[in-house]
Amino acid sequence: MIGETIRNYRKNLNITQAELAEKLSVSQGLIAQFERGSKIPSMILGKELAAALGCGIEELYGKEE
Repeated sequence: MIGETIRNYRKNLNITQAELAEKLSVSQGLIAQFERGSKIPSMILGKELAAALGCGIEELYGKEE
């Protein structure tokens, strides 16, 4: 799930939800919603998230097999 992926990449970078939110100019609450899976980032924000987390968009959203 995308929320777990975001959380794992964020924790591997040793940054908080608040720090990630600041990089993306969004609220910490929105990052928390992404990580819980209650919201899914738009593709535009997903690209920014992937860049901030140092991964590809495919890694973030997962590939369809």
